[in-house]
Amino acid sequence: MMSNQEPTALERFINGILPENPVYRQLLGMCPTLAVTNGLKPAMTMAGATAFVLICANIMTSLMRNLLKPHLRILVFTLTIATFVTIADKFLAAYLYPMSKVLGPYVPLIIVNCLIISRCEICSSKQGVGTAIADGFGMSIGFALALASIAGVRELLGSGTLFGFEILSPEIWPAWGIMVLPPGAFLTLGLLLGLAEWIGSMKKKTA
Repeated sequence: MMSNQEPTALERFINGILPENPVYRQLLGMCPTLAVTNGLKPAMTMAGATAFVLICANIMTSLMRNLLKPHLRILVFTLTIATFVTIADKFLAAYLYPMSKVLGPYVPLIIVNCLIISRCEICSSKQGVGTAIADGFGMSIGFALALASIAGVRELLGSGTLFGFEILSPEIWPAWGIMVLPPGAFLTLGLLLGLAEWIGSMKKKTA
């Protein structure tokens, strides 16, 4: 029987967006966060693929939760996630081939994304389907917002564009080439993490 202390579906949804944001609060999914955020298009494609896998894996795990054996649960989580990652990878290769080539091996690596495995363990293996779906959507939105913020900063400063459309002309803003390179990912992530921590501390002081 589910404990009364478990968060409700609404609490799971809200927590996933900001209070327990997978990137800025939990530091999960760092590989795609750093690797595919040199532009908004690949970042949002990765966010969409991750959302599909996370929500579907949460649903399946919740449906099987009463059948899970403690010593086999991680294996079941991994096999479930791998099934939906394969679907997402084949879909991208079939319908968004250029983007599939850009993302390369990072879509298959969703299988070992700690964000998805942790949600299976923390939420969907313990709570009902409705709550698992809400948790999946909340965490997916939080992950997408994190990737969008990092990719937006990097693409705007590094190329002067957003989603490939010119925002800052070279005459006004000389592009910072380093921002679309790996060092730019670490620099942007560090600055935004610091900003998130500062905002959090200010809210605590205000409260």
